[in-house]
Amino acid sequence: MKFIPNQLILSDKIFTLLRDLIHSHGGIYYADNQKEVLADKLGVRVIERGFDSFLDYFYYLKYDNNTAEEWKNVMDSLAVSETFFNREYDQIKALAELFVPQYFDRDNRLKLWRDIPNRSLRIWCAACATGEEPISIAMALNENGWFERAPITIYGTDASQGAVNKAKMGLYGQRSFRNFPPELQHKYFTQEGEGCWRVVPEIHSRIHWGTVNLRSQPEAEALASSPIIFCRNVFIYFSDDAIRETVGMFAKFMPEPAYLFVAASESLLRLTTDFDLQQIGGAFVYVKK
Repeated sequence: MKFIPNQLILSDKIFTLLRDLIHSHGGIYYADNQKEVLADKLGVRVIERGFDSFLDYFYYLKYDNNTAEEWKNVMDSLAVSETFFNREYDQIKALAELFVPQYFDRDNRLKLWRDIPNRSLRIWCAACATGEEPISIAMALNENGWFERAPITIYGTDASQGAVNKAKMGLYGQRSFRNFPPELQHKYFTQEGEGCWRVVPEIHSRIHWGTVNLRSQPEAEALASSPIIFCRNVFIYFSDDAIRETVGMFAKFMPEPAYLFVAASESLLRLTTDFDLQQIGGAFVYVKK
């Protein structure tokens, strides 16, 4: 729990204003019983910016015309970046062993794509946090020899600039390796100091890093045209409306066929979407209708 001065009180009314503004901008939704959580996460930033109250900070975010950089700090403050390598590995395994082969086998596409400069299969990790997910995908593709056989580009983005900066460094603590095979850890990482491991350049360089707010179509639409999107462990923080709009954007720009991977705890079945849930190769994936 962070220390917040007593005079910096988040009233119910201001909580609602801030909560709705954050939801509109970034999709993250705080329920009525999460007022103290929001105050704890955002209070330090309010003080750092020199505001005397949450209301003043709200007015700044709402009405100032030069808040683009500040919103990045807001998303950093609210980010939950705890993750680990090979999380929900069944989906990554199916990607490397089934979806990528099927994609390139279709209409002899692999031979065709080799003859087209700058053409590649794009895989987008749309909520990559500190980078463990796209690195896991790159390792799985490398283990299956795909980088030697096919043009594949991986994009790792997140709304949190701080998380993306950590991903760009490629340095990880031992907690990121829980349940990760030791032989792969030594193959794809080099130890730097006590409990710190750096991903090898030949894997890290496969990933293009950047910040993208999924609630901003101008930011997201270029990558939303990817035929394979991983958007895992972010919808649990979104409202149903924000999820519906984000998935709708994916459907609008993704080609056919296209595959959307979400976390096991993030079922889209309660919503009306343009995706069908299918079980393929032991993994659940949403396939564009």
